[in-house]
Amino acid sequence: MKLFGNFSQPSGVYQNRAQVNQPWEETVGVATVYPMHQDVALDVELVERHRCGDFQAFDEVYGRFAEMVYNLSLRLAGNREEAADLTQEVFLRIYRHLGSFGGRSTLKTWVFRIAINHCRDRLSRHVPPMQSIDGDPEGGGMTLADTARGPEELAVAADEGRRVTAGLSRLPQVFREAVVLRDLEGLSYEEIAEVLSVRVGTVRSRIARGREHLRLLLEKGL
Repeated sequence: MKLFGNFSQPSGVYQNRAQVNQPWEETVGVATVYPMHQDVALDVELVERHRCGDFQAFDEVYGRFAEMVYNLSLRLAGNREEAADLTQEVFLRIYRHLGSFGGRSTLKTWVFRIAINHCRDRLSRHVPPMQSIDGDPEGGGMTLADTARGPEELAVAADEGRRVTAGLSRLPQVFREAVVLRDLEGLSYEEIAEVLSVRVGTVRSRIARGREHLRLLLEKGL
């Protein structure tokens, strides 16, 4: 498995990044909460620093969005190794194109758009084998410790996570993306519309249809 920071080029920029030793997310069934950075002016200032050769600026971009990109990749690919590779490739693209960010959206939605487009392209050419997102890669179903829940509750949550993961993999791509962005990544309808370059009404329709498809799949036991 590749490490997030060991990008082959440009040399020296990506060193000492976080390794993929512990996944950030706890369960596929709960939206991830990220720190909010909605000030476009601050985003533009950060990008301008990058344009001027300030390597620390890209470090800040990576620090803000690496977890987000990894979780999105994991939920779309359903495979940890593939998600790590996708994250590495996405940040290489972000590094190359960060100077083109013009502030017409937040940096968050811009990064999500790059990640979604790259995942589409990569996964359209190669569909990796599914793994349990909430368990270990061998499918053992090991969950992260949660002292607030007993063994039975943890087992139920792990099983539900596996079923949701499998269900998402069977949704049409446009529905899967919309459901993941809304229900698992926690984006607003307006943010999703920006990321997917569609109208808000289209987003609402895709989410509703995706949820219904997923509900039927889960009821049928996949």
